[in-house]
Amino acid sequence: MTDQLPDAPLSSLTDSRFFRPPLPSSHVPRPRLCERLSEGLAGRLLLVSAPAGFGKSSLASEFCQRLPEHWRSLWLGLSMRDSDPGRFLERLLAGLQQFFPGLGEEAQALLRMRQRHQPFAFEQWLDGLLDELGEALDPAAPLLLILDDYHLAQGAVLDRCLQFFLNHLPAGLLLLVTSRQRPDWHLARLRLSRQVLELQEQDLRLTEEETRALLNSQGAKLSGPVLEEWRQRSEGWVAGLRLWLLTRQQADDESLERVPQGDEGLIREYLLEEVIEQQPDEVQRFLFDTACLERFCAELCDALREEHDSAAIIQHLQTHQMFLVPLDEQGQWFRYHHLFSDLLRSRSEAQLSQSQAALHLRACRWFSAQGLHDEAVDQALRAGQPEVAANLVQNLTEEQLLGEQNVARLLRWKMDLPDSLLASTPRLVVLYSWALALACQLDAAEELAQQLARFLPAPNIEEQEDLLSQWLALSGVIARGRGQVAEAEGYCSDALALLSSKRCGPRLLCLITLANLAMTRGDLWRARGLNREALELAQRVGNPLFEGLAHAERARVLQARGEVRRALDEVRQGAERLQGLALHRVYAVRARLNLNEGLLLGLSLDVQAARTKLLAGIGEARACRDVSLLIGYCVLAGLEGREGRLAEAFAQLAEAERLMHAWDVPPIYYLAMVTVVKCELWLTQGQLELAEVWLQRLAETYNGAEPGTAPEFHPQLPLHIELQQAALERLQGHLDAAERRLRALSQRAQAMSAQLFVVAAQVQLALLLKTHGRDQEAASWLDSSLDAAQGGALLPYQELFAHQPQWLRERLRARANCPVAAELLKYLPQTLEVQQLGRDASLTEALSSRELAVLQLIAQGCSNQQISERLFISLHTVKTHARHINGKLGVERRTQAVACAKELGLLR
Repeated sequence: MTDQLPDAPLSSLTDSRFFRPPLPSSHVPRPRLCERLSEGLAGRLLLVSAPAGFGKSSLASEFCQRLPEHWRSLWLGLSMRDSDPGRFLERLLAGLQQFFPGLGEEAQALLRMRQRHQPFAFEQWLDGLLDELGEALDPAAPLLLILDDYHLAQGAVLDRCLQFFLNHLPAGLLLLVTSRQRPDWHLARLRLSRQVLELQEQDLRLTEEETRALLNSQGAKLSGPVLEEWRQRSEGWVAGLRLWLLTRQQADDESLERVPQGDEGLIREYLLEEVIEQQPDEVQRFLFDTACLERFCAELCDALREEHDSAAIIQHLQTHQMFLVPLDEQGQWFRYHHLFSDLLRSRSEAQLSQSQAALHLRACRWFSAQGLHDEAVDQALRAGQPEVAANLVQNLTEEQLLGEQNVARLLRWKMDLPDSLLASTPRLVVLYSWALALACQLDAAEELAQQLARFLPAPNIEEQEDLLSQWLALSGVIARGRGQVAEAEGYCSDALALLSSKRCGPRLLCLITLANLAMTRGDLWRARGLNREALELAQRVGNPLFEGLAHAERARVLQARGEVRRALDEVRQGAERLQGLALHRVYAVRARLNLNEGLLLGLSLDVQAARTKLLAGIGEARACRDVSLLIGYCVLAGLEGREGRLAEAFAQLAEAERLMHAWDVPPIYYLAMVTVVKCELWLTQGQLELAEVWLQRLAETYNGAEPGTAPEFHPQLPLHIELQQAALERLQGHLDAAERRLRALSQRAQAMSAQLFVVAAQVQLALLLKTHGRDQEAASWLDSSLDAAQGGALLPYQELFAHQPQWLRERLRARANCPVAAELLKYLPQTLEVQQLGRDASLTEALSSRELAVLQLIAQGCSNQQISERLFISLHTVKTHARHINGKLGVERRTQAVACAKELGLLR
């Protein structure tokens, strides 16, 4: 670690002109950024430019503390007074003289003799000083020169001086500049030669871990969705989070649930004083006028303001780092930082160049002229013009609605439109009936769809058939949601016979609904044929959203058949069709593709990639209010549960249920799906009685004498219930019953071509038989499962990894030509080199009694918190024991520790 001025005389250490400010007490270390800056130590310039409050100075100070021992540093904190180049150069020279006494004495005298009103040859002066400095510098003891807050001193003359300084920088000297404004330097040549390392706003934004560390340092213990909402709202702005926390230091946990707002308290004062009031009047007016826009470009701003200078002002905002967030690579579309936007939108009418309503109406007209109907509708509603909004909504087609499936937007509009307008035309009735049906508001959708009868008879036969066919399609989708199979099939089939070729959206949904119903009956071949027909329809009309949806549905059928790799290819084909769509828009189809890919990656044991895709899918599905996010939460819960994080797993399911309640989704969509995953987690926890009660209820509902229809997002739910019931019987010691159930499940799944459950049932049978000494039968069932898993379903083997790793390894090696066996071998945990370690006294000595007790609870699926409560030890002590256990057993994860302990005879 370097001192403040390592080689400077002692008297100079107190010189306030070169004082490096200490890091704040709540500073969050940024080692990742310091490492990036370290990569530029061999260059000439480290440039850190970002808006106010992103921690530029703190990062520079931390970097100075982390410099290698042989480096020295000189800190120049700049102010507006340093905009005079002569004064700046005097300060620079004075600082350098602390390291090199006598440097530039003649140059210093020349500076003091100059007259400010007369020209001065700064470049010639610098040329002589740099020559002298080059002789004094020692490359073995390089010097880092920090110019902090350069924007305060920046000007045309000073920019030219430092451009010359950079171009002729001697070896052994490196410049670090922090600024809210990008310096007007020509850096292309230096960039080409890799002499410049730049960090910008997107680099300085706090990560999730850094946000958590900052909140924890202030006593704000947030986690899960609340923490993520804080991070997204603040967009990684350090000052914003600190100021928000300052106003709530005495707040209770409930008030901390509120995310930061930019139009109140200390954040408002900071943004006004440090950012807005520093700008010219015309820029301030631009900011307040355009704040009504969720996104904007120069042409839109010109139309809004009835001016022609918007491009220049946007360039000014970019140059001065004014909380502007780019939305495309072409630099055309932007938005304001969320907290900055909060403040701008709280302005008074007196601060606007036009009335609020007039600005919104102009924006509405511009968006409408560009064909951007959804944004035009938003602006019309904000302008207080519901009739204009309703007329614009009518211009939407069913294809647009059913392709995007952004029901959140349509339901938001519905709240703002009077009921009289909502049912004033058949077009509005149809559109909002579809929106309600897609939002799973089945009763409301049916009630509104019945309003179509008011428009019958229609003026001609074509319109009459169109209204009837739309009603049939809607009725089919609503009946599917209610689990009414016969009615849904009848309505959808009749709709397909009557729908005109131009109604490709309703036709596509009818085909997908029929395919889903076929899956619930186990007729995967019919489901496959219907989905192929849906894809051909989407390809004929050339709609990428429809194609993406068709690919997603085809992938679901392939997944049910155990063809995981083919399903992944299908999902990625669908994602490719969406690549040309605007990134700032949200689409239910893109959400579903991400969710399906996450599920499939989880089945392939690519857990990290699965988690990334699932979170992306959940985020987009939430934004457009798509119920498919149930898939994401349930799969995430399963991943967390298998890795021993049971508290986190139940939290995922709780969030799914919370959203379903908030969205008023009928329980038939989600209750059974969430409950079967809970049963799986309860079995892992050892809560067999609780799992038994709920599995019995599920079995009576979906596998009884008059079975109910499986929910849309889990059409193979009855097979899943059977699998969990077999696992329960095995854990209860009812081995004969478990074996009978698994054999029957394997046969039932094979008859339906549901290979995923064939593999799961046969792997469970192999584990049951091997555990109870029937090795030959176990090997036979394992071999049969490997044949059934050729499509890439690897997840069912995880329990064998944990309980029979050595036997599994031997059996897999015996299948030398089996691709699935080769793939599974990559995921098996490594065994210890000393095979007898667990069978003699040395291992008992190696693991203490308390570590063995912790290990036993880990094997039962207990979280660290639960272990802490059961053993009456601190959470820190639990984590310490877990680390010692992993170290002694030579493993990295909890599941590996349990598997290794069982193999060595430490656990039964």
